[in-house]
Amino acid sequence: MHMQHGKAIRLVKTARGQLDGVIKMMEEDQYCIDISNQILAAIAILKKTNQELITEHIKHCVKDASNDEAVFKQKMEEIENVLERMGK
Repeated sequence: MHMQHGKAIRLVKTARGQLDGVIKMMEEDQYCIDISNQILAAIAILKKTNQELITEHIKHCVKDASNDEAVFKQKMEEIENVLERMGK
């Protein structure tokens, strides 16, 4: 992973903290819209992290594989699969 490792970890830990907060809010029977907003915030952070990881993967791993057609094809198929799943 070429993305700043520490940055990615911080973002995922932030999302985890938000999810822990969501659990607490649900246990305390807090307002549904407030809970939903926290869930959406966690999703946004995870999406951002995933997009940055994929971008770095393309810049480094896929680019490095461009010298080997079979490996490059495999990397491109992986990217296509991830992008398809991201769109769902």
